[in-house]
Amino acid sequence: MSTTPIADLALVSDRHSAGLISRDGSVEWLCFPRFDGPSVFARLLDDEAGHWAIRPAVPYETTRRYVPQTMVLETTFHTGSGTVVLTDALLTGPDDGGHRLGVGVPHLLARRVSGLGGDVPMEIEYRPRPEYGLIHPILSIVDGGVTARGGAEWLVLTTPVSLGIGDCSGYGVFTVREGETRHFGLHRSTLEEAPARVWDQAELAARLDDTIAAWQSWSSLHQAYDGPWCDLVHHSGRVLQALSFQPSGAIVAAATTSLPEWAGGERNWDYRYTWVRDASLTMGALWVAACPDEASDFFAFLTTAAPSLGKDRALQIMFSVCGEHDLSERTLPHLRGWRGSRPVRVGNDAWNQRQIDVYGELLDAAARLEHQIGDIDDDVRRFLVACADTAAERWTERDQGIWEVRGEPRDFLYSKLMCWVALDRGIALVGLLRAQDRVESWRRTRAEIRDTLLREGWNDRVGAFTQSFGSDELDASALMVPIIGFLPAHDPRVLATIDAIADRLTDEHGLVYRYRTEGGVDGLAGEEGAFLLCSFWLAQALAMSGQVGRAREAFERAAAYANDVGLLSEEVDPGSGELLGNFPQAFSHIGLINAAWAIDEAERTARAGGTADADHGKGDGQMA
Repeated sequence: MSTTPIADLALVSDRHSAGLISRDGSVEWLCFPRFDGPSVFARLLDDEAGHWAIRPAVPYETTRRYVPQTMVLETTFHTGSGTVVLTDALLTGPDDGGHRLGVGVPHLLARRVSGLGGDVPMEIEYRPRPEYGLIHPILSIVDGGVTARGGAEWLVLTTPVSLGIGDCSGYGVFTVREGETRHFGLHRSTLEEAPARVWDQAELAARLDDTIAAWQSWSSLHQAYDGPWCDLVHHSGRVLQALSFQPSGAIVAAATTSLPEWAGGERNWDYRYTWVRDASLTMGALWVAACPDEASDFFAFLTTAAPSLGKDRALQIMFSVCGEHDLSERTLPHLRGWRGSRPVRVGNDAWNQRQIDVYGELLDAAARLEHQIGDIDDDVRRFLVACADTAAERWTERDQGIWEVRGEPRDFLYSKLMCWVALDRGIALVGLLRAQDRVESWRRTRAEIRDTLLREGWNDRVGAFTQSFGSDELDASALMVPIIGFLPAHDPRVLATIDAIADRLTDEHGLVYRYRTEGGVDGLAGEEGAFLLCSFWLAQALAMSGQVGRAREAFERAAAYANDVGLLSEEVDPGSGELLGNFPQAFSHIGLINAAWAIDEAERTARAGGTADADHGKGDGQMA
């Protein structure tokens, strides 16, 4: 059973695959050749599922950082006899500067050990376990390395250190002296590809330096935001880039599967896919912390993968990074899970769910990119028009909602709200969509949805917009009412909802839950932690309502849970403050970027003589 704290992990990525490395220099998770591919190392989910550790053989203390403006990790080990630094990267391809970041990658994890002072005895432990730990490969010594044979993958470990082989594992010891550097590499191929090979030391050194330069080139071209918390915003932009799949532009929700929302619980999902739900929020974050080109790539992927409305005109809510639609879920019973959290799942059956919010998210994404995407082709135009038409037809239907509850469908506020967005943005884009003949009908339905939301979504007993029609449950997704522009942020109902969520849907630290899970209201047993995205939504909504002081406090509460290398998980344990859920979580970093931007905008408005930090009890909205 794995017990590695989630906060002890750091991400490396080549924009195809992701690895997670612990504070003690162990690769605890690595998938090749795609984010959603089978793992080579998965000790994160079971002690026997493989890892690769390089660390001192004597007691040590650790500090870590990313090389500035990169996702190349440096771990510095301080021992009584000296200091060494371990540099880890999934190598980028040749000539990968700027927009080419991630093109032609070799699928190779490189590790550099450099002596900074004194003499440090080191040890290396190499236990590859392909296909989520099912395969114990045959290891063989070759000149300069070790091969691993078994299953569909051919693995070659480059090592300047001799390893002893036993129990399908390799182990070795060596000493690093001041000024010495040694390079290790794990190269992967399949039977139909050019075979993986041993790399020489100079080649690994040059390619690792090239990878650092490639990330720095991308950052210097793309990251111009200069508002508050700019270091956090820029780093979050790089995290999103690291979670993007270069060949398609898709962005995965997280690098992992089955890290639980509550230790020992069953809320363990595979997040290595891309969700339509994330589209509009991601567009805004990429615009701030990356550049419009990345946003356009993601939009192009969605409008390529999504256009299959099916017999009932339902739009699928999620896809693989290459656009496959069938994401059928299965469990891996041989894995014990992180801290015994079972089942461990691969695939995600949410792909079969009905969620009517997705039409609005796609059209909002298109509206955000209107000037960037220019003239769209007829296929995309017809698809976006069909999305607006379908939202108009289906907005009265019940669904599983933004949080993909596995209980009975309901009339979720957020789902209806995003159908309103679909029509509102469709009307705004009517020239681009060449849909003038639909404007009158769309306007009528938009008004009908608005009236229904104001009548059925608002709950006088609760004094707030609630999770679903007729419900007394609060839901953090109601914070989207002002964020997407349905009502002004100073409307009394919006202000009351913000206060209700801040007062009644938070843990003792002020972090926001998605909703209360007591009584299995979402069709699942157990609890979950506070949700970092929702905590950033609170900060964003507060900023939009002019409450900049409260917004800053909410932002800093949530951002404080980033680990030592600036990575955020999905959730936080309300008691211990420990990170929970899949990691790193794109949604959390998206929320951070958008909230920081909103606070910056509110402060600019205040400096220009606006109403930031106005008395929120005197909102200027009118009750409808």
